[in-house]
Amino acid sequence: MHLRAQALVCAVRAHGETAAIARLLTAEYGLVAGYVAGGRGRNLRPVLIPGNVVDAELRARSDSQLPFARLELVASRGPWLNEPLPAAAITWACALTASALPERQPFPALHAALSALLDAACHAPSARGWLPGLIAFEGLVLRELGYGATPRPPGDADWPAQLAGFDTLGPLIERYALAERHGGVMGARAMLRERLARIS
Repeated sequence: MHLRAQALVCAVRAHGETAAIARLLTAEYGLVAGYVAGGRGRNLRPVLIPGNVVDAELRARSDSQLPFARLELVASRGPWLNEPLPAAAITWACALTASALPERQPFPALHAALSALLDAACHAPSARGWLPGLIAFEGLVLRELGYGATPRPPGDADWPAQLAGFDTLGPLIERYALAERHGGVMGARAMLRERLARIS
């Protein structure tokens, strides 16, 4: 196995003393995991931030083996992780993607939607500018995984209506997209909801 593609970093976990396992979303190959030697070191730690765009090269002797990954940073979303609302949106969108999608199945529409959502979360002047996009992304995740139609995003609706639309999707995501996942994935969504509630 040998593939090279631009990818979005969706999740990273430590492996051993200095390495990391990264889960990357590509348009062509879907979600792929790779072993990153030195991933917890000073040089690669800023690269392995969820939401970052990287050039990824993955190699393995067989399709069943965890590939070794070489990553080069293309665009960093690290600066926005110091901002509470963009940070919470990036964390949740990436965690949902890494947890809900099966590996090595392409979802080009989800890749494009996640990329656009992350750009909006970083550059929109307020959460009002990207929350409808986040709701649309969550609905797209459910549809792409085969769970049928979901409520339409609120669009230009007022802020309480946008929050209500966000709240409507939470139980569906937990019940369907994350049904077989354990751990605190929904905790990232709860943190985002708590921060959204502070907007008047």
